[in-house]
Amino acid sequence: MSATRAQEARAHCAQITREQAANFYYGIRLLPEPKRDALCAIYAFARAVDDIGDGDMDDGAKLAALAEAEVAISHLDPAADDLVIAALASVEERFPLPRDAFLALTAGVRMDVLGTRYERFDDLVVYCRAVAGSIGRLCLAVFGSEHPDAAGLADDLGVAMQLTNILRDVREDALNGRVYLPLEDLRRFAWPGEDHVDAEAIAAVSASAPGSLAALVQFEAARNREWFEHSSRLVSLIDRRSAACVLAMSRIYGNLLERIEARPERILEGRVSLPVAVKARVALASLLWHAA
Repeated sequence: MSATRAQEARAHCAQITREQAANFYYGIRLLPEPKRDALCAIYAFARAVDDIGDGDMDDGAKLAALAEAEVAISHLDPAADDLVIAALASVEERFPLPRDAFLALTAGVRMDVLGTRYERFDDLVVYCRAVAGSIGRLCLAVFGSEHPDAAGLADDLGVAMQLTNILRDVREDALNGRVYLPLEDLRRFAWPGEDHVDAEAIAAVSASAPGSLAALVQFEAARNREWFEHSSRLVSLIDRRSAACVLAMSRIYGNLLERIEARPERILEGRVSLPVAVKARVALASLLWHAA
């Protein structure tokens, strides 16, 4: 790949990450340039795959597009017309990217296209490992660690972040006819189950029994926090600059989880987010920790 082409591919992925990775980019910015470029390329691919699943194509076209993405990732070509694939080919020259993690990601998005529902929490974890644990393992390949527990902890941290995303996006997902929270949990707290996943039904139950919403959120958040606490050991297994990145990402998600807990009804009003100032403070604190 020519230097000009490589620079174009890196810039393309960086732009996608800056514009669309509202939470991740604060951590990514703390990395040295080669690792920052690598994570931007990984994110850009993940974003493209997510966009297939969330797009307007019919299901058959989505499944075909996912299959094409799998072919592209299995044969990374530095001369590919797709700048994201070209960027990943360049990244692979420096970092040992696990191809199976990319394929796990596409398999997870395929579950979205097929409308998979999750009866038990263990079923949901399978999905979270596919769409987010895979990203954790790809990031670890860039961070670097020889500790035998590192890959599992990176995978678990991805699960923790995805569980937060699921709580954050309850209304948005319901509007799209999707439900990720375990059906056994919805039944336990008197929320709509498999046959009533539209946003209006969820809002009606919450209005008639607001305590059920708070109880559900508290239950899911407590379990989510256990995953964050368990996976936090990853920080001690990677270099401090990479650890600062992980700290920034996990702390931003931790703050987001606290915001949801503080007012559970937020999840029915729209996507819950953190003010930019809060995310910037978290990133700065993580950077100062690295420098200490």
